[in-house]
Amino acid sequence: MRPRFKFYSFSHALCLLLFLPMIIAPLSAETDKNQSLDEKIRNFLNDHRYSWRDMNISEEDGELLYGIIIKNNYQEALEIGTSTGHSAIWIAWALSKTGGKLITIEINERRYREALANFEEAGLSDYIDARLADAHELVPKLKGPFDFVFCDADKGWYKNYLIAVLPKLKVGGCFTAHNVSGRSGRGGWGIGEFVDYLESLSYMETTYERPSWSGISVSYKKSEN
Repeated sequence: MRPRFKFYSFSHALCLLLFLPMIIAPLSAETDKNQSLDEKIRNFLNDHRYSWRDMNISEEDGELLYGIIIKNNYQEALEIGTSTGHSAIWIAWALSKTGGKLITIEINERRYREALANFEEAGLSDYIDARLADAHELVPKLKGPFDFVFCDADKGWYKNYLIAVLPKLKVGGCFTAHNVSGRSGRGGWGIGEFVDYLESLSYMETTYERPSWSGISVSYKKSEN
């Protein structure tokens, strides 16, 4: 029995040696691909650091959104209000690591076209489904589900966006909104109505973050209702 045992052990070892390169090579190629994409995105963001206008978020805001997605392994994201794409790039960068994809909506064609060019230059087009549309009409029609939402569109419609999205937001998912600082610093544009409604929802756990002066509400869905 002992020689036979050694024979099978040798056979297994030989098979492992033969097939190990076939296992390692794809993993190595995937690692190289991810590192290459990271470098491309970093270079893009560095090159455009001081050129974001048209109501784009700050770098600090982008880092917050990126961190939320990575921490929770979110994969099904929605952005309401693309502008020229700064926030979408941070979101999609995180999704490139979790295996997810972003739907982002922009109503202005000039900004939409500029965002598409930015996504291409950053190397993130494959992770973004960019749509030129009126979010008032499109958001209620989207099937979802979503596990991450970033809202940065017309402030007076924030409450309506939240109402439309909540049934499609997974339990454990996160709804974030830009230019929201809570009760102590609501800002204008109808943000107060949004905050009042958000805080009336017992199944939503909300905090307010200030990575920049703008403020971002971060709300996790704890249960269906």
